[in-house]
Amino acid sequence: MLSRLRAIGPGALTAAAFIGPGTVTTATVAGATYGYALAWALVFATIAAIILQEMAARLGVAGRLGLGEAITKAAGAGAAKWAAIALIVAALVIGNAAYEGGNLAGAVLGVQAALPDAPREGVAALIAALAGAVLFFGGYRVIERVLIGAVLLITVAFASALFIVGPDWGALARGMSIPTLPPAAIPVAVGLIGTTIVPYNLFLHAAAARRRWASAESLPEARFDARLSIGVGGVVSILVLSTAAASLFGSGQTISNAADMARQLEPAFGAGAVWLLGLGLFAAGLSSAITAPLATGFAAAELFGFESDPKATKFRIVAGGVLLAGTVVAVTGARPVEIILFAQFANGLLLPVIGAFLLYAVNRRALLGKHVNGLFANIAGGVVIIVTTGLGLRAILRAAGVW
Repeated sequence: MLSRLRAIGPGALTAAAFIGPGTVTTATVAGATYGYALAWALVFATIAAIILQEMAARLGVAGRLGLGEAITKAAGAGAAKWAAIALIVAALVIGNAAYEGGNLAGAVLGVQAALPDAPREGVAALIAALAGAVLFFGGYRVIERVLIGAVLLITVAFASALFIVGPDWGALARGMSIPTLPPAAIPVAVGLIGTTIVPYNLFLHAAAARRRWASAESLPEARFDARLSIGVGGVVSILVLSTAAASLFGSGQTISNAADMARQLEPAFGAGAVWLLGLGLFAAGLSSAITAPLATGFAAAELFGFESDPKATKFRIVAGGVLLAGTVVAVTGARPVEIILFAQFANGLLLPVIGAFLLYAVNRRALLGKHVNGLFANIAGGVVIIVTTGLGLRAILRAAGVW
């Protein structure tokens, strides 16, 4: 067991990626608005993410392929290949550049929750510089350790906050095990699932797993890493929802993010709760601000054939471009609505396509040999693909202004 715990890494990167400001905000709104009723959506999302991320890790470890590389090889050399590259670039490169501003802004909100007078521009610049230092001077193993630390910090912060406010454990257990879905809650429930199952995490996990483990003999470690790390990420999301439910549900207060929740908790629970939630939100924003450029660099390296190493020059140019774009957005306070809507549209297309391709790839004996999917994995993966198709449709409709 101890040796497996020491092998934790690529799964923790993935968990750090999806426990970002988007997930924290959506879980906060869900808990404040609907109490514990939507906790089941996070349980489902976590299980679905484990299923897909384990497949991505297996592709990287046993198949020795990143997901982008596998897609371009399968597409051949014609128009299909370039169409696949265009879709991935639109969703990951452009999308992550647009979303990076939100990651940095989320970290800023965490700081301002505890230090209300801290200037947004200066804090955003400092956080971007910290993320840049980790990306450009750390190397893969240092990045991995920083993000493992971030996941642990987020977990401790939100777990401590939940115990301070005192949840209704019975209501939480019912919310996790008995699905209920009021019509008005459908967009929020879909959002909880959609912020957990993210296309770029599949690219990140496959690339990181291939880099971390040298052969299929390490598959047990890779599976353990994926299940434990992503499971912890799901628990963190449930902690956030439960904290909001315990402290704010039925209060009539308007909550739009975790920083609002932190400020609302101070009169009843003191400055300690504010600092805990602020620290958790800061760590969530910082971890996503690191993983979004990292995932984009891995995907671009696989698509265009340059060295898949965070210290390589071309990798740094791509990752730095994403970080720079996000920094400009966070420092200036600009909101590039058109770019974000375009990224949502591209991600809506990419999510079911990538999910279906991943399921196809992990059934190819030519790639994985005896490590291909079994019947249960295929059934579970098929269910997840159907759900991700619905999520993709929802993202497209939302980007078009229909939903």
